[in-house]
Amino acid sequence: MDFITSTAILPLLFGCLGIFGLFRLLQWVRGKAYLRNAVVVITGATSGLGRECAKVFYAVGAKLVLCGRNGEALEELIRELTASHATKVQTHKPYMVTFDLTDPGAIVAAAAEILQCFGCVDILVNNAGISYRGAIVDTTVDVDKRVMETNYFGPIALTKALLPSMIKRRQGHIVAISSIQGKISIPFRSAYAASKHATQAFFDCLRAEMEQYEIEVTVISPGYIHTNLSVNAITADGSRYGVTDKTTVQGRSPVEVAQDVLAAVGKKKKDVILADVLPSLAVYLRTLAPGLFFSLMASRARKERKSKNV
Repeated sequence: MDFITSTAILPLLFGCLGIFGLFRLLQWVRGKAYLRNAVVVITGATSGLGRECAKVFYAVGAKLVLCGRNGEALEELIRELTASHATKVQTHKPYMVTFDLTDPGAIVAAAAEILQCFGCVDILVNNAGISYRGAIVDTTVDVDKRVMETNYFGPIALTKALLPSMIKRRQGHIVAISSIQGKISIPFRSAYAASKHATQAFFDCLRAEMEQYEIEVTVISPGYIHTNLSVNAITADGSRYGVTDKTTVQGRSPVEVAQDVLAAVGKKKKDVILADVLPSLAVYLRTLAPGLFFSLMASRARKERKSKNV
């Protein structure tokens, strides 16, 4: 009986593995085809995750429009991309559009310039952002506004400026690089977490409203990434933080995260968490056992206050 059972199960098991492997292969091929020759706009492309996203999207043959405040850094990135021969697919020389997301008057003009580059936008990756460190009681409202302008109002203004062209074509994909802190909040990150919560809510609403136009919306929520985000964070008084946090040092490589972003966009996923086990579990803990979650966050606040004398 055991022999009969084993001989029956093994072929079935291998057959299932083969079907699963074929399904994943088809997903990979479709994702590559979706991205090849697609016009991809990336904000915050001069450094960190944005820079690495530019590299992976370029490598699969996307037509890039790279955006940021630093024109020289964008030009350097374009030179680096075009000098690379590490891809076998046809590549396209990227365009660059320099503007500041916190300047509402610049966004409409920037959107028009973006559309002129290739005539349309297939995928908009809202990546630009700024982080924050500080106690709520010490933080001026101007700092809260500054973080919201960069992380929320700027990206939604650019999205709204480009959306009509996508609706007209009934084709497009909006990507928001949020954060795990768009789903849970941790102490001394209030302005940042608030901006990412707002981002999550806005793009969730946008996804529902754009379904009738066949426009995709993806929200990606990474955990800690080893970039200069914490170094460039602003503090309660608006000054530069200038410190690489231990959690940031231990974070994932932006190269790896960029590959995950590429895969998520290629598969047209709607909501993706790119975080380690504990932060991912915390998202569910916040929903299933909020009292315990709040106690843990209060304990974290006490420890951080004591260590930094906040």
